[in-house]
Amino acid sequence: MQNEHSSHLFVSYQMLRIAYDPIYAHPLPEGHRFPMLKYELIPQQLIYEGVITEAELFAPKPANEGDILLTHDAGYWHRMKGLELTTREMRAIGFPLSEMLVKREITIMQGTIDCALYAQQYGVSLNVAGGTHHAFADRGEGFCLLNDFAIAANYLLKNKLAKQVLIVDLDVHQGNGTAALLKDVPGVFTFSMHGAHNYPFRKEESDLDIGLADGTTGADYLDILNNTLPGLIDKVQPDMVFFLSGVDVLETDKFGKLKLSIEDCAARDELVFTHCKARNIPVAVAMGGGYSPDIRHIVTAHCNTYRLAKSIWEL
Repeated sequence: MQNEHSSHLFVSYQMLRIAYDPIYAHPLPEGHRFPMLKYELIPQQLIYEGVITEAELFAPKPANEGDILLTHDAGYWHRMKGLELTTREMRAIGFPLSEMLVKREITIMQGTIDCALYAQQYGVSLNVAGGTHHAFADRGEGFCLLNDFAIAANYLLKNKLAKQVLIVDLDVHQGNGTAALLKDVPGVFTFSMHGAHNYPFRKEESDLDIGLADGTTGADYLDILNNTLPGLIDKVQPDMVFFLSGVDVLETDKFGKLKLSIEDCAARDELVFTHCKARNIPVAVAMGGGYSPDIRHIVTAHCNTYRLAKSIWEL
């Protein structure tokens, strides 16, 4: 893979590159509220429908320590790696700590780095997991141990693979960890559009925050986004976009408090993709959250993101 990325030139053949490893679907205790099964079902459904082939999936290697430490505190990382995080810390994260959980997390981190590099070649690339925007430098919370967008953005800047990054976080929950981690990084602009009265209840300050009222409809949501995003892109002038396409904006979501349909969620993704594609800005996508009781709603909404990426970039 490194040879494929090394020149960062647009290649002559087109394909959608999707980061996925079976480790993403981590076993959890019976009755756990996180829908881990979606990570198995998304690629299965896309292959079953013929949207993608297995050749378009790639398994990332675990991220290396140097790339993680560009973003996260060494003490926190080493305690995580040594399985020394406290019960209280893991309660805030929401998963039981294990060696396999840490390996899963750092594999997801590399998946988003790889997606950024593939996006520079093909226009767009997607990680079946990721969007771990509640992780801070020295702690995790909300099912996030490490922050993949912050790690990948810092990787690109350090290696001079991007000059200006725009993070478009459209998960229903504010990207609080991302905002805090990147607030003093001049090469990254953070934009979060989220439920104003939803988790996290103590918000951080992104470069641009739009807090939505409970019950915001799909039509109002799309109007706000369409009135914001094009001007923001033109102002920031990014040469890389990271898009968190959480599907917890759905009306069916247990925790979302918004009223978007599956069609509205697809229209949101199409809006983001269309504006970026029109400006030739590469987009790396991570799935983020989704907690609808019927997992079919989650999988359908996520799969639409892949369908749209494939059709808009003609991959």
